[in-house]
Amino acid sequence: MRKKYQKFQTKSNEEVELPDGVSMDDLIDGLREDIEAMGATHGLLIMHHVMEGQLTRIAGEKGKHMPDRMAIRGGTQPGYVIYGGQKVGVMHPRVRKVSGEEIPLPAYQRFQSDGRMQREVTKKVLAGVSSRNYSQVVEDVMNGYGIKKSSVDRHMVAATGKQLANLLNRPLGGLNICALMIDGKDVAGERLMVALGVDFRGEKYVLGLWQGTTENSEVCGALIDNLIDRGLDPNQGYLAVIDGAKGIKKAIETKLGDKTLIQRCQFHKRRNVMEHLPEAHQADVSKRILSAYKMTDYTDAKSALMDTVRHLDGLNPSAARSLEEGLEETLTLHRLCVPSVLRQSLRSTNLIESCLSVVEEFTRRVKRWRGGTHRQRWVATGLIKAEKKFRRVRGHTAMPFLTNALRVQVDVVAEAA
Repeated sequence: MRKKYQKFQTKSNEEVELPDGVSMDDLIDGLREDIEAMGATHGLLIMHHVMEGQLTRIAGEKGKHMPDRMAIRGGTQPGYVIYGGQKVGVMHPRVRKVSGEEIPLPAYQRFQSDGRMQREVTKKVLAGVSSRNYSQVVEDVMNGYGIKKSSVDRHMVAATGKQLANLLNRPLGGLNICALMIDGKDVAGERLMVALGVDFRGEKYVLGLWQGTTENSEVCGALIDNLIDRGLDPNQGYLAVIDGAKGIKKAIETKLGDKTLIQRCQFHKRRNVMEHLPEAHQADVSKRILSAYKMTDYTDAKSALMDTVRHLDGLNPSAARSLEEGLEETLTLHRLCVPSVLRQSLRSTNLIESCLSVVEEFTRRVKRWRGGTHRQRWVATGLIKAEKKFRRVRGHTAMPFLTNALRVQVDVVAEAA
């Protein structure tokens, strides 16, 4: 029985017949590896021609007599180039001076050190591939070598070291930051403090990173000093959003003064109160606190919270004291009359905690932490990865309300002085 065939038109209008049940997608998939191998071969050929062209400019054309020749060809030697994120073995040309001294071929050196391997290794590891498994998933389009764990580790150290240097040396003077968030992340028994900034347009930036053991005022103060050294103006008024840690608060008050206003995280405050209460009372008290913070007017919100304090006095005085402590600082945005949408973005430390969750996901794959900059390098790389996905804060169109309120605070402090 005669088979049925599919027909399609080529550019030359000739009909090409495919066996029944074979689609163009199947045909393309079957050719994919051949196409990739062909592309790799052509790429290496281009590199070869570039090196040969440079060699010709230095030593002249092969086999052609040149009485004033300053350099001569020296044959070829086994070597490698970086291609597709891998070391690929090649035979590279050599060139010498007439006196016999070898001359480095710039094109060959460039093909070895263009940073592609570091970028490829970093990209793969950021995507969740461990250094032990990297060689199993890297695209083996050519016969690469040098993709062992030790090689990947060296490239990862170099790449993350560059990320850390970029983060720690980033100038801050031109960012026009108006809101700050400082929080810490535990990494293998040490505390790394992170600073996040929001500018007058609502754009977010990772500002800095500092390593210590706890969130004490000395470590936090060193972080703020680093920010100031890199351009953060200590005389400008800021809104500092913190979770209530005393060390962070003390450092902000010491380094940035009265011009900076503190907004305590409302979520942390509610959570702290809940920890003092039995489960039977938690839902009711949580609802009272949330309702108060959702109010638009500062006076109404404070009155509702004080009613809750009095209610808690009859249930658990310790819970009442917990809510009462720093209560005024949880209402800073209310007192500044910041519109509700922007207030929801800045009333908690969620912005920086979301950033740190990316760091947590990134660093959890490390099984063995070493000394030096190991922790800093990985946390910095995770922070930069998170920063690439940053969007402007919700309610960013209301940022002028906040910046104007902060200017008023600066004027008030200046007049009082």
